[in-house]
Amino acid sequence: MSDALEKAEQAAREAAVDTAAVQIALAAVELAKAAAAQQQAAPPACEHHRKQRRSAGEWIGIACAVCVGGVGIAFASVALAILGGVAAIVVLVLRDMWRDMRKGR
Repeated sequence: MSDALEKAEQAAREAAVDTAAVQIALAAVELAKAAAAQQQAAPPACEHHRKQRRSAGEWIGIACAVCVGGVGIAFASVALAILGGVAAIVVLVLRDMWRDMRKGR
């Protein structure tokens, strides 16, 4: 009878060990499921970036560039006006010379 009792006792121990192993495996599976659910539930990362506002230094640089450009356009306009005046004087002088040559002076 003691032999049968020992076999039963050993079978009970193995069942307890097997049950603990199964419980650990089930706990690991549940943990993996929870981790996957948490990753899916996490909000997606923001893909658009908010444009940073310009600093005061950048605005000053833009203002200086606009001023320099305006002064350059003003000088170009003055240069074209002078060129037009000079061209008109040259044309008038050449026309007068042409008339003098036609008259025989």
